[in-house]
Amino acid sequence: MTGALHSIGRPDGRPSAPLNLVGDFGGGGMYLAFGIVCALLEARASGRGQVVDAAMVDGAASLMTYMFASLASGGWSDKRGENVLDGETAPWYGVYETSDGLYVSIASAEPEFYAELLRRTGLAEEAPSQTDRRGWPALRSRLAEIFRGKTRAEWCAVMEGSDVCFAPVLTLAEAAAHPHNRARGVFIEVAGAMQPAPAPRFSRTKPEIPRPPEPVVEDNTEILESWGFASADIAALGAAGAFGVHPGRGAPGSGSRAESLPSSR
Repeated sequence: MTGALHSIGRPDGRPSAPLNLVGDFGGGGMYLAFGIVCALLEARASGRGQVVDAAMVDGAASLMTYMFASLASGGWSDKRGENVLDGETAPWYGVYETSDGLYVSIASAEPEFYAELLRRTGLAEEAPSQTDRRGWPALRSRLAEIFRGKTRAEWCAVMEGSDVCFAPVLTLAEAAAHPHNRARGVFIEVAGAMQPAPAPRFSRTKPEIPRPPEPVVEDNTEILESWGFASADIAALGAAGAFGVHPGRGAPGSGSRAESLPSSR
């Protein structure tokens, strides 16, 4: 509903869903957390509280501010796959396959980064000007051919540590093991489960280590008890059908409805 999904994907295909990062997490949870912090800061000055209205559609639209501004100023096309940042048009901004069937990403948008990309791919003498759109299709094909000439690991050895703005496209398991992420502690292991560490980081106040993910359950009693709910309140919630369950499972104790929820945590 905000234009975000329309703008993501190949020009010759359907839009590509960006997981649920734009809605649930980016436009929803992050904006809600930001709104709460802003309201708390304002309350310190005014002494008054207020309602924080954080709708996911509002947050997702807000995330698209740059694209709407660029559209209004003539720097963005409303057609999918025609813009510099969508990864399908500018040859120096996108994803390329390597010889081992894996992928690498480049984002050499600034002129000095573009020059470094050309130098490290051996194209410094034949590539067109970075702003010459007429030469982009040929350069993209040439880069695709060159990147298919080495494995992902070989390209990492060539590109990492440079100003190309390069990164390997990693799986979830690979991300946790990458040297950069290990050095920064981007991922942590909690009770045998690997998960992202709390972010952002603060120099003085350290965030608490999160709990490990819990198995999906149909009986939410133990979880609610750990939060301090009384037995009578838990029973009342169950009788009211408040416990969401996965599709295809009957709601425990209610038999009235099934919701697509990870759990009632």
